[in-house]
Amino acid sequence: QVQLVESGGGLVQPGGSLGLSCAASGFTFSSYAMSWVRQAPGKGLEWVSIIDSGGDNTDYADSVKGRFTISRDNAKNTLYLQMNSLKPEDTAVYYCATQGTLLAGTRHFGSWGQGTQVTVSS
Repeated sequence: QVQLVESGGGLVQPGGSLGLSCAASGFTFSSYAMSWVRQAPGKGLEWVSIIDSGGDNTDYADSVKGRFTISRDNAKNTLYLQMNSLKPEDTAVYYCATQGTLLAGTRHFGSWGQGTQVTVSS
């Protein structure tokens, strides 16, 4: 069965950096686009970034553009999110998910990981 396991979350000061990983198994990772999605306390889900199956094309939410970088290693079945210049408003549980296709203005995801907490605070 599909398994997505995020890691790398933690507490970081504003302006700091953090790297997240998502280990995938149970499916052909290299055939799927992958996304990062986050949920801040008391708020709904917010799509963060997407990368295509080959890692050649990426897209970002305006809120993280220029600060976050999504990447993948298909040989290791692993998705990454490098987060720089972190702000308190980046505090959230971060999830990796398969797909994230944009259809009629809505993102459509497949499977989800359990999430990892990122807290940006001094």
